[in-house]
Formats: sequence, C-alpha cells, structure tokens
Amino acid sequence: MVRWLCLLYARLTGWKVDVKSYTYIPKALVVQAPHTSSWDFPIGIFIRKELGQNIRFLGKSSLFKWPFGGLFRSMGGYPVDRSGNKNFVESAIEIIKKHDNFLLHISPEGTRNKVEKVKSGWYYIAKGADVPIIMSKFDWENKTVSFSKPFKISADYEEELEKLVAFFKGTKGKIPENSWPG
Repeated sequence: MVRWLCLLYARLTGWKVDVKSYTYIPKALVVQAPHTSSWDFPIGIFIRKELGQNIRFLGKSSLFKWPFGGLFRSMGGYPVDRSGNKNFVESAIEIIKKHDNFLLHISPEGTRNKVEKVKSGWYYIAKGADVPIIMSKFDWENKTVSFSKPFKISADYEEELEKLVAFFKGTKGKIPENSWPG
C-alpha cells in the first residue's frame, strides 16, 4: 500500500525517471543527492517501481522491530546492527558482501540540513565492498530523476569527490537552499 501511495504521489506531482540514463548492474552503491527533505523518500520508492529494481536503504535495527519492522522491510529497508564496535560503514560493507544482488541507496550528506562537505562513508562503503557507484540526482526543479553510468572508484578520495560535485552541481532539492553542492 505504501508503494502504491508513493507511486500515486509521484504521478500526480509530475515526477519522471530518466530510465534511459539507468544501467542495471546486480550490485552497486546508489549515491543520491541532494537530500533536503523527507519527501525524497516517496520519490525513492517511486524510482524503484519505475526501474523495477529493489534498491535498498539501511536503518538502525531498532526500527525493524514490531510494529513497524515489516513495513520498513517491505519498502526496501535493511536493518543495521550498530552494537559492539561496528560502525555504519563496516555494517554496510558486511551487508553488501553477503548478497549477490544488492543495490544500496545512501545520501552522502548524511542529513537533510545544509552541509558544506559531504561525509566520506559512500567512498569507503564502495571501496570496502568492492562495488561500483551509480550517482542518482533528485532534481526537484524539473521533477526528474537521472543517473550516472556505473563506475568503479579509484584509490583517490578527492578525485571521486570531484566526480560527485560535478554530477550534482546545480541540482536543486525540494528545499533549494539546503542543496549540496551549492
């Protein structure tokens, strides 16, 4: 039902997915920006429907307990156990490595608020899990979602960060003043 509501919302508000820009691969890290609003979530569910892909997201394991656990799982959620000495990056790498087909969606900003610099977890997850990156931009100004071609990351974080900045530059989120990069 939640998927149907998200699909209806996207259709009624005029959102389109540039499916021609999407290249299917069985395992990848989908890096999405700008992330400025909770309304990005229904757009993400809509994208999954349009692409016919089960793109997953991660959440803390406590969210996946009763009464909402089944709902989060049905929407593509995957619980992350952050107990002990595991951090988010290590947990994400472990989850990706366990699966043959796993598309994981993350936002490099790590928040919906305005940021000047993104977190580096996207880079270390892709590197540690040895998966390519697909960049996905949510362009609220034109109500379009588009993708980069998949690419393997290099050993140089700064070089990869420049690719992200170039791809997302000028893309307006729902709250334009919170968009990264500016």
